[in-house]
Amino acid sequence: MQETMEDIDKNGDGFIDLEEYIGDMYSHDGDADEPEWVKTEREQFVEFRDKNRDGKMDKEETKDWILPSDYDHAEAEARHLVYESDQNKDGKLTKEEIVEKYDLFVGSQATDFGEALVRHDE
Repeated sequence: MQETMEDIDKNGDGFIDLEEYIGDMYSHDGDADEPEWVKTEREQFVEFRDKNRDGKMDKEETKDWILPSDYDHAEAEARHLVYESDQNKDGKLTKEEIVEKYDLFVGSQATDFGEALVRHDE
């Protein structure tokens, strides 16, 4: 959380304001019109990120943003692996489906970046 604050808090005031929040994801680069997703992120900041409505995220609000308490990272990653690899969409992974998406599994935290694949003997 501290690293995120340091990276995004460009003016060094200890908070992340709306422009710093957007600036971390999007650079105008002379574009007059913002993409729709940027407008949505602005709304997200106002409606959900800035909980006390003071125009900036403090440390607790930043923590809730980057580490939401109701989000299970392991489950989300497992669902992602199955979704991307299950070619016949039967809800189960075969050895062939895993091998076909080997790069996906090797890059995943759920498999300890591939370590679980080499420890498993089938």
